[in-house]
Amino acid sequence: MRVQASFGRSDSERDRATSRTGIHPALFYATFAVLLGGNALLGTALLLSSDISRLMSGQNEQVIAAYEDRIAQLRVEVDRLHSRSYAQAGDMNLQLQELAQQQEVLLEQHQLVRVLVDKADALGIEAAALDSPSSLPQQTTTVPLAATGNPDVDATAAAVSQMMDETQLAMTSIAEAASARTASIVAELEELGIAVDLPSADDGVGGPLLPPSGDLQAAPLVEDANTVLAALMRYKAARDTFDGAPIHMPVDGNFRQSSGFGNRKDPFTGGRAFHSGLDFAAPSGTTVLAAGAGKVTFVGTKSGYGKTVEVTHASGLVTRYGHLSAYLSEMGQAVQTGTPIAKVGSTGRSTGPHLHFEVRRNDSAINPRVFMEAGKRLLAVLS
Repeated sequence: MRVQASFGRSDSERDRATSRTGIHPALFYATFAVLLGGNALLGTALLLSSDISRLMSGQNEQVIAAYEDRIAQLRVEVDRLHSRSYAQAGDMNLQLQELAQQQEVLLEQHQLVRVLVDKADALGIEAAALDSPSSLPQQTTTVPLAATGNPDVDATAAAVSQMMDETQLAMTSIAEAASARTASIVAELEELGIAVDLPSADDGVGGPLLPPSGDLQAAPLVEDANTVLAALMRYKAARDTFDGAPIHMPVDGNFRQSSGFGNRKDPFTGGRAFHSGLDFAAPSGTTVLAAGAGKVTFVGTKSGYGKTVEVTHASGLVTRYGHLSAYLSEMGQAVQTGTPIAKVGSTGRSTGPHLHFEVRRNDSAINPRVFMEAGKRLLAVLS
């Protein structure tokens, strides 16, 4: 039987059968040696890494501290860059704020200059053209932007500089024109013996010496504006004297000068005789005008003059109007330059309608032509 045959085998036979089916000891030891060598190589490679070596050797706290130090250094660098950026932005904002403050001051001064321009225009002085303030930046919100979208500080500074140049040019032109015209008026009138009462350029000032306060940046322009205003006041005083001086034409409408001042052939006797004034031939009834501001001090008839009107002026000069046909003024009446005072006629010692015009000082006749020519020159300058 098979079972019996199996049980009937010897122990040696069973050992031989088992050895044929198991792992050979040599193969086992060889595999173990390979695995041990690989582990040794891997451990050596791991030990070559300094950081990992430190971690494996118990130095992980030092590695982490080193990483934290590097992170802290990077944060410091970032903060430093941010601080630098903020500082640059702060400088720009501060610069824009200063420019905006300058613009506000200049806009106020711009308005002041416009007032001066209006005053000058009322006196016949044309200043340099001023741009509208609306064309200039008003505040930081309207500051021009650069291509990057940031405020263009240079453009803002240029706008402020433009305003300063513009206001300075306008004031300079006003002051120069006013001073030149004042000088012309004074020179012409002084030649005629007419004094011009001008405001003093050195007004009385004083006070304790105190340290300056506030924004002094606008002080020069304000001082220039005050100088212009003083020049305009002096010109106005000179202009008033010019307007009131007896140097304006005393007749209106169509006329011609028919006789001059000085010796001439007398129209009645044919001999040489002295003519004490100027004759302006004009149609009868032509309006006679006051040659300057003053007061009517005579209305009536004078020998040789016929109907006559006399006006006494502030300078002491007297203008006489003769051969009139009618009176348009009365004694004691205050008249201005160009006020109608009479009408042309041919009364008295006259050969036809004309105005006999005289200028007298201390009851002596002086040449009216000098006054008329001075008036024409000044009108040309002032216009």
